[in-house]
Amino acid sequence: MSPKAELIERIRVELRAQFERLSNAAREAHAAATDPGSKAESKYDTRSLEASYLATGQARQVEELASAVRVFETFEPPAFDIDESIDAGALVETDLDGETAFFLLAPAAGGLTLEHLDAELTVLTPESPLYRQLLGRHTGDSLDRPALFISEVS
Repeated sequence: MSPKAELIERIRVELRAQFERLSNAAREAHAAATDPGSKAESKYDTRSLEASYLATGQARQVEELASAVRVFETFEPPAFDIDESIDAGALVETDLDGETAFFLLAPAAGGLTLEHLDAELTVLTPESPLYRQLLGRHTGDSLDRPALFISEVS
């Protein structure tokens, strides 16, 4: 298994774990919101309303995570040669103020961070301005904001 394939599998495992944790929390929030004991005792008692908002927000996050899990179940990023331009599916190694950072340009799970080769890896999606800035760049290119130097694409 290639290093990038191993990384994708680690992302899949992390997304599944997050989905499981958040699903449990959402079920608990829903139970709290619908529990007869959380009924308002006065017009100023907002426990039930707050629990309902929490349950709704967590349910939305569960849906987003479920979608990311589905996307990553079939996500097979292409291999890139060192001289190719950065495109969707690229794993980009950068120098950010003297520290190595990695970015994976992926279709889902934006913002997810993992440890990769003793550095931080962040998943970027097309909604990210940095994702769009990296597209079309090559090894050795430099970006002004954020200041980073692209050292490898795989």
